[in-house]
Amino acid sequence: MTGDPFLRMVHGGNLDEAIARFGGIRGDWLDLSTGINPSPPKLPNLEISSWSRLPERQAEHRLVETARAFYGVPEKAGIVIAPGSQILISLLPFILDRGPVFILAPTYSEHARAFETAGHDIRRFTDASEISEEARHAVVVNPNNPDGRRYEPPTLLALADRLAAKGGFLIVDEAFADTEPEISLAPHAGRDGLLIYRSFGKFTGLAGLRLGFALTTPELANEIALRLGSWAVSTPALALGHAIFEDQATLADLRQDIAAQSERLSGILGRTHLTVIGETTLFKTVRHRHARRLHYALCKRHILTRAFDYEPAWLRFGNVKDKPDAERLEKALFDSLAEIEVSAGDVPAEPR
Repeated sequence: MTGDPFLRMVHGGNLDEAIARFGGIRGDWLDLSTGINPSPPKLPNLEISSWSRLPERQAEHRLVETARAFYGVPEKAGIVIAPGSQILISLLPFILDRGPVFILAPTYSEHARAFETAGHDIRRFTDASEISEEARHAVVVNPNNPDGRRYEPPTLLALADRLAAKGGFLIVDEAFADTEPEISLAPHAGRDGLLIYRSFGKFTGLAGLRLGFALTTPELANEIALRLGSWAVSTPALALGHAIFEDQATLADLRQDIAAQSERLSGILGRTHLTVIGETTLFKTVRHRHARRLHYALCKRHILTRAFDYEPAWLRFGNVKDKPDAERLEKALFDSLAEIEVSAGDVPAEPR
């Protein structure tokens, strides 16, 4: 195992640790370690009272209804608003009945961590056909992070029905589905045995706002909301979420911008001959035999990517927001790859 704790990071977005390890200031760095849109929209003006008043039920209701329209959620379904989808991921396992939980692997690690913390029996699968009859619950990230695997709605709905028959749930994390509505199960929310997570911050680029949603049965939605308690989501978050979901021009611009970002990144990776093994419109994961060394070489150039402790040959790149950042990344990749080819240099050993 490498002696450099930074190179064993669990998540992307650890820019403060990167600065501590490789120097520079925040403005020097290009952070491509997350799948967050790097070009958030212009923020609408908020009433000054938004910063001083406690969240009110009417504001919560407005956001629920605009989220319902944006995601295409039926009226019969329950919608929970929360300060980010992560808190929902952490909370849900303490509500669901215990039993074998089958989790897609590899995927976002917090799902397994949360279920393990709540005392569930965790099983991992790489294909839905591996989910045995003993499963009580299952977790699928769709499209998956980091390898971009996708499951079509009929496959997932059949699995949800099978789990519902024994009182279980299929949990589908659709954090990266905003630009692929055709694979979303949101139009099926409210049926027994199904819960869907949606993330506000990745698509909009406003991850710091901390806003997320659970789409599920009214009964489970009520239970989650009770556990979250009063005033779980701030008044500014309620207002901004409502305003952006209601602004069709802004939503269209976001989709168009993300598509351009994705195409820009594809071009860079293609020209540098890096093999993409999985992607969404917000990130691309490549395979390279010296991926760990490439990660390190880019860090020395103050560009942060996402390395994986369980797969040293993978490296994930988030989108670059504009042409100058794209040119910087492309040059850094060519320089880093040339450096790696010439010599292994003074880089840490790859973890075992």
